[in-house]
Amino acid sequence: MSGFVIRGGTVVDATGTRRGDVAVDDDGTIAAVGEGLEGGDVVDASGCVVAPGLVDLHAHLREPGREEAETVETGSRAAALGGFTAVVAMPNTSPAIDCASVVREVLDLGRSAPCDVHSSGAITVGRAGEQLTPMAEMAELGVRLFTDDGDGVQDAGLMRRALEYASGLPVPVTLAQHCEVAALAAGGHMHEGEWSSRLGIPGQPAESEELMVARDIVLSRLTGMRVHFQHLSTGVSVDLVREAKRRGLAVTAEATTHHFTLTDAEVASYDPLYKVNPPLRPDADVAAVRAGLADGAVDAIATDHAPHTQEAKEQAFDEAPPGMLGLETALALALTELDLPIEQVLALLSWQPAAIAGLSDQHGGPVAVGRPANLCVVDPTETWTVEPTASASRSRNNPYAGRTLTGRVRHTFLFGEPVVLEGDAQR
Repeated sequence: MSGFVIRGGTVVDATGTRRGDVAVDDDGTIAAVGEGLEGGDVVDASGCVVAPGLVDLHAHLREPGREEAETVETGSRAAALGGFTAVVAMPNTSPAIDCASVVREVLDLGRSAPCDVHSSGAITVGRAGEQLTPMAEMAELGVRLFTDDGDGVQDAGLMRRALEYASGLPVPVTLAQHCEVAALAAGGHMHEGEWSSRLGIPGQPAESEELMVARDIVLSRLTGMRVHFQHLSTGVSVDLVREAKRRGLAVTAEATTHHFTLTDAEVASYDPLYKVNPPLRPDADVAAVRAGLADGAVDAIATDHAPHTQEAKEQAFDEAPPGMLGLETALALALTELDLPIEQVLALLSWQPAAIAGLSDQHGGPVAVGRPANLCVVDPTETWTVEPTASASRSRNNPYAGRTLTGRVRHTFLFGEPVVLEGDAQR
């Protein structure tokens, strides 16, 4: 499709909300925004919202090394179906994304993907927490977010050196932290509390997350560097970030859909579908995460899309790996579960994560003339039922099977190419 008009929708971006058609030029940029636009093919957006494509700060695409669970191709297709035009692939692959050669491999795999795939880079070699990676070399290839996701950087001195090293790079980058003090979390498979006691499953105390958040807020103050906190899950963590922002510190944070839609009571089924890291928390923490998303303490919704094979997830709870799918349901879960206007939900899923990831030049920006046509068209009223077998992912570890959600992506455009039309993947 070359040269077309998205007609009849309501445009929503960081500049506001207005009625208008969007004309896309042959070169994949936005040619005009306004009412009554003509020319080329017509894409129906009646009753829909036209917005900048969503951006996921935190997706596990598994490749290289774990292709039996997911590949860059299948994960990015799931992303496009969920309205995402850009994802940041996490580095806990095999081998880890800890050097320029593996970054190149991931970027090469993403060149033909229906979503713009950006690679993160590990903070430490092999994510082992002992030696800093060559961040400068990876930054030259476009890496803007560094994390040892799956493990927190345990050594405070090493984390300080990482922040100081990053501050001297010629391009702005963000260091993101998986907040978990290993000595406290060791041996735990769910939240430590009432349900872990009832079920006889060893738990991880909330303090294992909160201590790391507190430490890195102090390190951000010490170094002047921004720290991004991944998948916050406790009320105290949210409060710590809120207070740090009040004091003007350079910190940002994300929350996952499962941490504002599910509680640790789900584990009563002993189903490893509900095993995640950090673990699902009690009602009060879920409410606190929702409040943080509403008042700005938490900047972004991330999926932490973590596919696993059926065989892996069918193991006993204490042996199964943590993680669940998220790319195809994130927007609908946010629209269904959060008492927020669609404009705020889109901010949390689009332009705010784009800014954190350093992608605002191409993703999440205003729907305006000359901008890349990275767009999603959302029907905010359509209801649908989650069917894991219909997922584009190679894996099926979706805890929302059978749940009815409101709000669905109708179309997704990547640099002007329709990669999803009427809810169907085009490639």
